[in-house]
Amino acid sequence: MEEKKSRVIIESPYGGDVQKNIEYARACLKDSIQRGEAPIASHLLYTQEGVLDDDVPQERELGVGLGFQWLDVCDMHVFYLDLGWSKGMIKAYELSLSRGKRRPYKLVLRRMNPEKLEIGQVSYGNI
Repeated sequence: MEEKKSRVIIESPYGGDVQKNIEYARACLKDSIQRGEAPIASHLLYTQEGVLDDDVPQERELGVGLGFQWLDVCDMHVFYLDLGWSKGMIKAYELSLSRGKRRPYKLVLRRMNPEKLEIGQVSYGNI
């Protein structure tokens, strides 16, 4: 049987330059996998075409709420900060702090190493 991996919620920016942020979030998933973790990034999952529309407020709120459901089963809640904090990340951080009092899990702030991540012509490891 395979060794149990830590279940990790990935937080990174989504709005704004969506395509750049999607590429960054995918790199965050890969970084987490390479660390031996089992990550989920609900902002990548629920915003796929045909699932939920992030530009429709009710659908965005539904997606955010669905993502927060994973807090009850995660081992770590990881915030990737190379691109800074988004409003959604701040909301998730505040919720994570309040939920962590009921059910302990690790809250981690993380940056990737410069040699691990390059998207287009921008190197996010140096931010």
